[in-house]
Amino acid sequence: MSKLPKAHRFTDLSDYGRKPAQYLVNILKDTTTTPVQVTLLFFVSGIVALYCIYTGHYVLAAIFLVLKSILDAADGELARVKKTPSYTGRYLDSILDIVLNALFLFIIGYVTGSSVMYIVLAFIALQVQGTLYNYYYVILRNKLDGDTTSRIIETGSPTALPGEEQTTVNILFYTYKLLYGLFDKLIYTLDPKASDGKIIPNWLMTLVSTFGLGFQLLIMAVLLVIQLPEVIIPFFIGYTILVPICILLRMKF
Repeated sequence: MSKLPKAHRFTDLSDYGRKPAQYLVNILKDTTTTPVQVTLLFFVSGIVALYCIYTGHYVLAAIFLVLKSILDAADGELARVKKTPSYTGRYLDSILDIVLNALFLFIIGYVTGSSVMYIVLAFIALQVQGTLYNYYYVILRNKLDGDTTSRIIETGSPTALPGEEQTTVNILFYTYKLLYGLFDKLIYTLDPKASDGKIIPNWLMTLVSTFGLGFQLLIMAVLLVIQLPEVIIPFFIGYTILVPICILLRMKF
């Protein structure tokens, strides 16, 4: 189930897990399985991938990284099919993502002998890239009357939706703000008028989708399969050069 009207559906290179996720959701939609349970499953998949990287089983690690992306797509898909959107799921998903991202880079840095400085730089780069993608995608969805569970600017804890507890939403919201706040502020400072401009063209969204977490994990998986884990950290540091380029391209519209 797409989040966008047909005319504005772009080729999302980070969303390759959507089709298998839909297949999985068709199996789960009439069960008692909840979207949050699927979110927890992608966290487990990520932990298994970490162990595989640590033990040098890079092909297995790649498989579990891709599986993590599929499950990451499936939780939101299941929420839409069951018509049970929640801020609990939205924030928990993002919190687990950033925790896994930090762990992925730490383990990769550890097994390749990278310095702590480069690991930290790669983590910052990874998050800045992902934040720009999410920022533009949420703006696009809001403009086109799509899913509004994600907000352009996270200012205060939202009112809990039916079926979730306000206390849980509050805790997850403030945890989210602690982990993502600086990245959100940075991207908003770099392009504060993005939501006021014209609808971002499909080709630009496709380019920006290479910053999406799914594509980032795919890059990690490919480099692990071809036995080049030492390239992962410098790649993400260098790839950040495209962030200001994409922002300048967006400003032309």
